[in-house]
Amino acid sequence: MALDFNGRVAIVTGAGGGLGRAHALALAARGARVVVNDLGGAVDGSGSSATAAERVVEEIRAAGGEAIANAASVTDFAAVQGMVQQAIATWGRVDVLVSNAGILRDKTFAKMDLADFRQVLEVHLMGAVHCCKALWPIMNAQKYGRIVLTTSSSGLYGNFGQTNYGAAKLALVGLMQTLAQEGAKNDIRVNCLAPTAVTRMTESLLPPDMLQAFGPEAVVPAMLVLASDEAPTRTTLCAGGGSFEAANITLTHGAFIGAGADAPEQWLARLDAVRDRRGEMVPANGSEQGTNELRLLREGR
Repeated sequence: MALDFNGRVAIVTGAGGGLGRAHALALAARGARVVVNDLGGAVDGSGSSATAAERVVEEIRAAGGEAIANAASVTDFAAVQGMVQQAIATWGRVDVLVSNAGILRDKTFAKMDLADFRQVLEVHLMGAVHCCKALWPIMNAQKYGRIVLTTSSSGLYGNFGQTNYGAAKLALVGLMQTLAQEGAKNDIRVNCLAPTAVTRMTESLLPPDMLQAFGPEAVVPAMLVLASDEAPTRTTLCAGGGSFEAANITLTHGAFIGAGADAPEQWLARLDAVRDRRGEMVPANGSEQGTNELRLLREGR
């Protein structure tokens, strides 16, 4: 069954190049009307220009699609609200958000300025929050929404020199976990995408033999699935070079140790057993950790 976005309206942030451009072009090619958002800044977030977004709009229109450009900074909630209203005024609805805008300010934690830490959080985390907040009442009212948040292996698993980026990217997974639960009653499905792709943000980080195989286009299929009518929810998909995986935050079976005076020593002695991944689970929500601990308590008694 072909994924069809006819009649859908999508906002793609950071869509002036790289992954965002590929996402916008693919959505438009399958019938979506697209708001191409891009501040037009440098990789570190400095500067701004609407030119990048306008070029992608021209590409979409030249291929017979519908698109409009928007140069709002996702760090500015009022500007994001204006972008959403621009989409509503033009097409009457917004069905899909692909939150892709991001910057890099890499340094080891010892050398990183706190301003650079904070700004990366502002763009990646608060930028996504602003977009979701502006769209949430609209998606609830129309009882339909698809939100794709761009996380990263740096957030899921860590990456040297990227404490700011990794913290922001894993925070997006936490945002997804609860938004997916709150949006379920109105068919708002919220997912994360962890891409491995060669873009201007990553080209200096990847080895030469990856440059061709790991283009942004190889990530697009996962985005289309997560943005589609048939999308899952509360799912983190990883994609790169034509391969796809799913990432989960799991909970081990655990062990009952109690809270006696020797509990720390017991913990240390049984740490390997507590960390044993056999029988681990993916909790349906945060309360399942407590449910598991209550089960262990009752069994331990």
